[in-house]
Amino acid sequence: MSKKVLVFAEGREGRVRNVSLEALTVAKKVAGGGEIVATVFGTQTDSFVESLAHHGADKVYVVNSPSLDQYIADIYKEAFMQVVEQVKPDVILLGHTPNGRDVAPKIAQALDIGMVSDNIAVDVLEDKIVFTRPIYAGKAFVKKIFNDGTILATIRPNNIPMGEPDESRTAEKVDISYTPSGNALRVQIKDVIRKASKGVDLSEAKIVVSGGRGSKSKEGFEKLYELADILNAAVGASRSACDEGYADYSLQVGQTGKVVTPDLYIAFGISGAIQHLAGMSNAKVIVAVNKDAEAPIFQVSDYGIVGDMYEVLPLLMEEFKKLLSESA
Repeated sequence: MSKKVLVFAEGREGRVRNVSLEALTVAKKVAGGGEIVATVFGTQTDSFVESLAHHGADKVYVVNSPSLDQYIADIYKEAFMQVVEQVKPDVILLGHTPNGRDVAPKIAQALDIGMVSDNIAVDVLEDKIVFTRPIYAGKAFVKKIFNDGTILATIRPNNIPMGEPDESRTAEKVDISYTPSGNALRVQIKDVIRKASKGVDLSEAKIVVSGGRGSKSKEGFEKLYELADILNAAVGASRSACDEGYADYSLQVGQTGKVVTPDLYIAFGISGAIQHLAGMSNAKVIVAVNKDAEAPIFQVSDYGIVGDMYEVLPLLMEEFKKLLSESA
């Protein structure tokens, strides 16, 4: 049975976020030949239509309003509900991003439906859509299905491969005007102060180089950026490294930080507390460097190096440089 699927698409720095394109891959799987609709918000999103079409969208709703240029939960929920009323989807998909996991419960409440969040796999079994999500800090997995009604789910970034774009595809563009109601304007943003960030976005990185308390200082932690530059990787940190002031909390990986699922995760001086493992244990390949041979991180790592990170780091950088130059 075909279904109409609506994808809440997000942009970042002038392009559609990877997780939104991954959600379109899920949409193609669950639609069963039905219509796939995407929606984008704000005044700088017209260029997103082509990318969304190439990755499977049949129709793109563009909600063009200055009030949507900065994310405010009540405004985004109200604007999205306006699209939902027009599309009447059977399935709604969002990325499990800070914005997605904030607005999704508000949409569920407005529609009076349930939701399943942070999914790492989606399958179709007969006429049911089966969602798989981790529980108990990634130690176990649970499968969920909806028996009836509209389906609402969020997709964890970097878990479902993004489909190859088909540049011959086009999508119908539908412009929607939106003016926030007084109720949605309870919160207003007066100013935005962005912290300068280096390198690749942590939440979508294919390679993450992460440091812990073993970095010993802020200056020591900065050395991880040298390896990250070589590998075109993002830099992450453990909670203890952030608490010690070695790294900003925006880099924290773990249960109370960001959950990442890169192809390669390299941990320097991280013992592997359960809170940290909850944020990275589903990485495809984990490499751990730690002086303590009994550190818990070695129990989940694919490769382990027992040694001081300041001795190991230069050696790894040299070897990676050689390998990359040989493959160039």
